[in-house]
Amino acid sequence: MRIGISLTSSHADANDPRQGARRMIERTRAARRARLDSLFVGDHHVSATPYYQNTPMLGRLLAEWGAAPAGCLFLLPLWHPVLVAEQIGTLAALAQGPFIMQCGLGYGEAQFAAMGANIKTRPSAFEEALDIVRRLLAGETVSSSRRFRVAKASIGLHPAEPVEVWIGASAQPAIDRAARLAEGWIASPGLTREEARAQADFYRERCAAYGKHPGAVVLRRDIYVGESAADARAVLQGA
Repeated sequence: MRIGISLTSSHADANDPRQGARRMIERTRAARRARLDSLFVGDHHVSATPYYQNTPMLGRLLAEWGAAPAGCLFLLPLWHPVLVAEQIGTLAALAQGPFIMQCGLGYGEAQFAAMGANIKTRPSAFEEALDIVRRLLAGETVSSSRRFRVAKASIGLHPAEPVEVWIGASAQPAIDRAARLAEGWIASPGLTREEARAQADFYRERCAAYGKHPGAVVLRRDIYVGESAADARAVLQGA
């Protein structure tokens, strides 16, 4: 088992905009000192509370990190795939170690409407975007006219080593998609042990059905690190 960290990017209690950013930098330094295995940040848009966006924030955090794996989440239906490929090419160049692309469908009518995306077509948009991103990162010239309009696109900055893809999924069709398309599956943080075990077993079964060796099985948990056990319990009880 390996233990990594996915930093919270939402800091509603920050007294000024720089405070939340400083917290994320300080936590990255602490995670490196603790020799955690990986570093990630999330993806969300039009948030009512301060939310530090993934690509600029991870670019800053990589300066504190080191050679352990790092990456960020992309809610692919909300992004143009050419932009995603360019961002990954740049972040992978800044990273000293492997870059991992986490991705998911996204949720919330308001978020999709604000970004000009159709929530009803998100599964097909997700698969199309992932295919385009992978082909661009591999050096192909890509055209597409389905959910995204792309005409003879190519990028010049490619990762030095292959980028792994981990897909976040909780419903069985989505877990099946992760088994079919990705090198890893990310579970929802609220699962019980029994639910996590059942979903992990299903993921492995679907990998076998596709003739693939199971990739990373990522079990997430939300945690709070306090000054003491009493401090942590007080925060938990007040949540």
